[in-house]
Amino acid sequence: MPTRFVITAAGAALLLAQPAVAHHPSGVGSTGGAGPINTISASPLDKGEIAASIAFEWIKFDPLSNAFLADFGATRGHDVHVHSLSSILAPAVSVGYGVTADFTISARLPVVVRNDIKEAAHEHPGGGAPPIGTVEVLGDSSGIGDLTLLGQYRFYDDRASRTELALLLGVKAPTGATNRHTDTGELFDAEFQPGSGSWDGLFGVAATRRFGPWSFDANVLYVLATEGTQNTDLGDRFLYNAGVSYRLTGGALALGPMQLGALPEPMWHGGPGTHQHSQQETPAGPTLDLVLELNGEWHAKEVQSGVKDPNSGGNTLYLAPGLRFSKDNWSSYLSVGIPITNDLNGIQAEPEVRVVTGVAITF
Repeated sequence: MPTRFVITAAGAALLLAQPAVAHHPSGVGSTGGAGPINTISASPLDKGEIAASIAFEWIKFDPLSNAFLADFGATRGHDVHVHSLSSILAPAVSVGYGVTADFTISARLPVVVRNDIKEAAHEHPGGGAPPIGTVEVLGDSSGIGDLTLLGQYRFYDDRASRTELALLLGVKAPTGATNRHTDTGELFDAEFQPGSGSWDGLFGVAATRRFGPWSFDANVLYVLATEGTQNTDLGDRFLYNAGVSYRLTGGALALGPMQLGALPEPMWHGGPGTHQHSQQETPAGPTLDLVLELNGEWHAKEVQSGVKDPNSGGNTLYLAPGLRFSKDNWSSYLSVGIPITNDLNGIQAEPEVRVVTGVAITF
C-alpha cells in the first residue's frame, strides 16, 4: 500500500485578522506530509479524504521601551495612540475535507494570546487615565479567535507538466471573543481582542509545479475586512507567499502534494500538509523534506469611527527555512521565519522571529 500524505492548501490560506501588522499572528500551519508549510499549494484533497492538524505559531517582537513610550506620551499622547507587546502565541486546529477530486473545503479555529501589552498614556473618553508622559501596563489578552472557512477549487491540472492552478474563496466569521479587559479594568482596543467582530471575505489563487524531488508553490490571498467590534475596521490584508520544497530522503514527490496549511488569520492575529496521488507509489518508510519560503503580508491601516490610525498597517516579509518529517499518514513540521522587510507605518513594535510548528494526520 503506498504511503499517502496530505497538506491541504485550503488550510494554509486562513490568515485573517486584526489591525496593525505587527500586532497580529499570521495563522499559518500545516496538515500534511510534503510540500510547503506556510504557502498554499494548488493541490486539493482526494474525494472523501480528511486532513486535520494542530499548529502552533509564536511571534517574538522587539517591544517599545517604557522610556520611549513615556517620552512619546509626553509630547503627543493627547491624540495619538502607540502600543507595544512582547509576543503572540496562536495555537490553532484545522480540518479539511475533499468534497470532490478538485474541490476541498477547510476550517481553522485559533486561540490568540498576546503578552505584555502596554501603551503611552493618553486621554480617555471617560477620564481617569494616568498622567500624560507615563506608561500604561495593560497586561495580557487571550481567548478564542475567529473561525475561517476556505474553499479551494482546482481549475487546471496538467498531469504531463505536473502543473496545477486553484481558486481560493472563503469567509472569516466573528466567532472570537471581543470583551477582554486590561489589568486596569478597561476594554482592550479592537486590535488586541482575540476576535475582530467582523465578517471578512477571502479571495485568491494558488499555483503548484513539480519536478522529480522538487515542488514549487505560490499563492496570493486578499482579505477584505469590514467594520467590527468598537466601530473598528482592522484593515484589508494582502498575503503573498512562495516556497520551494526538496525531498531529501524517502524518494521523489508524487503527483500533487497538497496543503491544508496556513489557514488565514492575520499575519499578526494568531495564526495547515501534502497529498500524493496514487498514480505513483511513494515510499512506505519515513521521508524528510527541506523547505524554503518567502511569506509576506501587506496590511492596510486600521480605521476606528472613520479615523485612520497612523501607527498601524504596513508590510512584512519573512524568509522562512523549514523541515517536514512524514511517515505513513502522519506529518510534523517546523518553520522559522526571519523578517527581511519590516516596512511598518508609524511607530510599532517590529517582529524579530516567527516560529510555526505542528502535527498533521490524514484519513
